[in-house]
This record gives sequence, structure tokens and C-alpha cells, in this order.
Amino acid sequence: MRRRRWQAFCFVLATCVGCDHASKRAAEALLAGSAGLALAGDTVQFRLASNPGAFLSLGADLPEPVRQVLLLGLVPLLIGLVCLTFATSVRASRSQWFALALVSGGGIGNWLDRVLHGGAVTDFVSIGLGSLRTGVFNLADLAVVAGACLLLVSTRHAADEPPAHSR
Repeated sequence: MRRRRWQAFCFVLATCVGCDHASKRAAEALLAGSAGLALAGDTVQFRLASNPGAFLSLGADLPEPVRQVLLLGLVPLLIGLVCLTFATSVRASRSQWFALALVSGGGIGNWLDRVLHGGAVTDFVSIGLGSLRTGVFNLADLAVVAGACLLLVSTRHAADEPPAHSR
């Protein structure tokens, strides 16, 4: 059972990293030098942005050495620590493993992009209505947010269930 979960985990992680990388390269090829592209009545905008910070440019104004330590050094360590914690947990559910694979895949996707592009991540999509818009983000960001939400819901759901021996 654990072996199948690891296989599924690695598949989801690799899929996240691969799709993120492919979408960023496509965005670079299609949007470089353009003002961008708007779809669905300007609800979805595609425009190329280089983000030296974390999600939605958080920390972009930090000094370069601090950003390097946090985003290039600490991120892979945290991903590894979280994976190790869940890997050794007997109680982790399938949804928690899936959520962790999404978070890890998104984190690794952005980390690799940062390594390959001098500390910056390629962002290219924004969603909104009128003046209410998200920041510019990428597929790795979506994977991290979706995984974190799923992990929160599944962990809360697991905490609400009675222990197996009392059912």
C-alpha cells in the first residue's frame, strides 16, 4: 500500500513540475515582447512577468542575499521535511498524500524555475473582474494553493473522525 502511495505521489509531483515547466516555456515563447492576451471579456489575462519574490511577489523587496537563502535554500529543505513527516506518518490519508504531492510539485516547479532564471520565477496569468484582479501567478502557484487547501480540509476532516478503534 505504501509503495503505491509513493508511486502516485511521485507521479503527481512529476506531473506538476512538468506541466509547470512546459506552461512557463510556452508563456515565454508566446508572450515575450507583447502586451499580453486577454480572454473571456478580460476575465483571464496572460502577460509575462518575472517574479523575484514568492507567491504574488511576497518578499520581492527583501535584500538579494536574504531572498536567496529563503527561496533557494529554505524552500527545498521545507519541502523535504514535510514529505519526510508525511512519509513516516501511518495515519496520512490518500487525500493528504495527494495534497502533499501538489504542494511539493508546485514548490519544486517554482524552485527549479528560480534556479534556472537567476532567482526569479516566470508568472503569466491573472484572473479578475473589472478592477478586482489576482496578482500574476503560474501553474506551480495553483498547485501549491490547491494542495494547501486540500491538506487543510483533509487534515481537519481526519481530526473530526473518531479513532479507528472506537468505530
